[in-house]
Amino acid sequence: MGAKMNEVAVIIPAHNAGRTIAQAIRSALAEPEVFEVVVVDDASGDNTAAVAQGMDDGSGRLRVMALPRNVGPARARNLAIAASTAPWIAILDSDDAFLPGRFARLFAHRDWDLAADNIVLIPDHYRESAALPEVPDFHDDARMLSLPAFIAGNLTSGRMARNETGLLKPVMRRSLLEKTGLAYDEDLRLGEDFILYVRLMARGARFLTIRSCGYVAFQRGDSLSAQHRTDDLGSYARAARQILAQDPLSDEARSMLIRQERLTRNKYHHRLFLDRKRARGLADASTEALRDPRRVLPILRLTARDKYMTLMRRLGLAAVPHHATGIRFLLEGRTNP
Repeated sequence: MGAKMNEVAVIIPAHNAGRTIAQAIRSALAEPEVFEVVVVDDASGDNTAAVAQGMDDGSGRLRVMALPRNVGPARARNLAIAASTAPWIAILDSDDAFLPGRFARLFAHRDWDLAADNIVLIPDHYRESAALPEVPDFHDDARMLSLPAFIAGNLTSGRMARNETGLLKPVMRRSLLEKTGLAYDEDLRLGEDFILYVRLMARGARFLTIRSCGYVAFQRGDSLSAQHRTDDLGSYARAARQILAQDPLSDEARSMLIRQERLTRNKYHHRLFLDRKRARGLADASTEALRDPRRVLPILRLTARDKYMTLMRRLGLAAVPHHATGIRFLLEGRTNP
């Protein structure tokens, strides 16, 4: 039987997620709008596939694909999307979960191609608790997100902040992907979501946001997003440059993306400097950096920032990371009366 108009394919790429995958799958299968759940076990070294298969609820909606070699989240997502059929696509990270009623709240609004709700960020230790912390009932406050505003909301100084729009988890219209021929950039292991959304919006996709919470992101210090490699930053910057060269952007969106690319490129060169310093010493790293004087000031600034934060932590004056203290929200919201 084929999917209906508002039915969703939930895509879950997973690597060594045996501890968390059950909760993710359970939360997806609990949503009545979910037509299918496709889990891609990306060559895990643990029992991810077995745990995922054990979550079959008998509805025939769960499919587990096991890959023989690790291909990364972008390729895993593309494979799962190609294997699914529902008219809407939702990405769920293997260590996250949906809140009840997520899709009903999103589909209550019309005329969008991408729609994302608020994300509640919860310390990982709550995963073992009998119940999650109470999540406020935020007003939907639905609004369309322009491309310049989306890019501007992703401009950060390196520490997670509210309104980091590249972390939103929108539901996507499948026909939009088919019409544009776009997919996740398989060369990326960082920023693949942001790059895809920018390219879709550059081609006219309407991006709706609501402030009510429907997605739980469990926060821990050893998450994959906190462990990106130096090369990942370089690939992310190159993807942004490719958009600037090829995609139709307004002047305002172009200006914002230029800033995003420059910030990412500066972080990349800073990480290259640190890698070379560890491998070959300060003198060699400094000599290499001076080959392009434009890199020197960003490297000095980022090095000074890191040393300042290290000092503040030693003095006990730096803020404790949010994932260790309590819940917070990606988007600000106002509670219903």
